[in-house]
Amino acid sequence: MKNNILLFLLIITSICSAQKVSPGFSYDEYIQMLHISAYQVDTPWNNMKIDYPEGFEMKYRSPEVAMLNRWDLWVSEDSLVVISIRGTVGDFESWLENFYAAMIPAKGTLQLSETETFDYKLSTDSLSAVHAGWLLAFAYLQPDIEQKLVSYLDKGYRNFMITGHSQGGAIAFLLTADIWLKKNSNYYKHNFNIKTYCSAAPKPVNINFAREYEYLTQHGYAYNVVNAADWVPETPITVQTLDDFNEINPISDKKQALKNQGFITRLFMGRAYSKIDRPLKKTVKRFKKYLGKKAFKYVKKSMMELEIPDFSNCNYYVRT
Repeated sequence: MKNNILLFLLIITSICSAQKVSPGFSYDEYIQMLHISAYQVDTPWNNMKIDYPEGFEMKYRSPEVAMLNRWDLWVSEDSLVVISIRGTVGDFESWLENFYAAMIPAKGTLQLSETETFDYKLSTDSLSAVHAGWLLAFAYLQPDIEQKLVSYLDKGYRNFMITGHSQGGAIAFLLTADIWLKKNSNYYKHNFNIKTYCSAAPKPVNINFAREYEYLTQHGYAYNVVNAADWVPETPITVQTLDDFNEINPISDKKQALKNQGFITRLFMGRAYSKIDRPLKKTVKRFKKYLGKKAFKYVKKSMMELEIPDFSNCNYYVRT
């Protein structure tokens, strides 16, 4: 009995004395996260031999869900828990997730089947919007991730990292927002430290979401490392319309802006405004049609019970 108590105390002491996740970018941490992410790279054109991440052990690998999404859980010798989300693999369904790129409100409910729904709140701003495909992936990954997160919190672990490369990084943005909002609202029974390292992640959300995400992680708890020559961080295609501006501005309300001008000026400027505004709105409608409704038809072929969501009238993707 005494030996069991001593062993328990040694385990708790080891966990409590683990290296604390601290704010700020760390080269060594990022290299560790790259090594862990590399163990998710299993596309057929990649024959690299990668060294096993030093000081870490993979404790769990999830089954594939949604459009071939998967995540791993790693634990270091000093009790750092890492959530690693896989990126795109060489399969049509996986790439379709990227092209299912209409926007969806960042708070709402997805109807996954006749009997299954997924409630989510990734932002407190009602104007926030996120990428439809990556939100769908998040919806299928999140319950499993949260169950493991809570399990490790109950075991005494207090330091966590999230990492993901490319598509995995995009999903990591959404997971990070979810955890921070819940953490700040005392959703979890235990306090803990968490940091995110995305690698080559694309633009996942609109400006309203990005502002809140950056506020949540503002003290150095989230990074996206990119190669300036890489095309992935430049995607998805984005269009900013005049409706995407904040409500108070001198541009969107043309009548108010031109009311003190002469008739000729109002006529000329009004026509110029319309020629700029209409094509932008038409483009957003096309994106919503092809990257939303039509892309959804292909998604539904592999996820038969999924119901089409309400898409946002927005395609204003930004770096986050």
